[in-house]
Amino acid sequence: MLFNVISIVCIVVFFCLNLLAMMHMLPLYITSPLLFLSILFTLYRLNHRKTFKGF
Repeated sequence: MLFNVISIVCIVVFFCLNLLAMMHMLPLYITSPLLFLSILFTLYRLNHRKTFKGF
């Protein structure tokens, strides 16, 4: 539960930073990978939470 809140907050913060980068206030080549990695890490953790590992 805590991980979901942290990941959503992280995505929102990096999205806001990406919006600032689109307004040429921050470098876009720094904020875009941060947003991508936060979304990728969130989806990875949500998909591999309850996988069957065998007997």
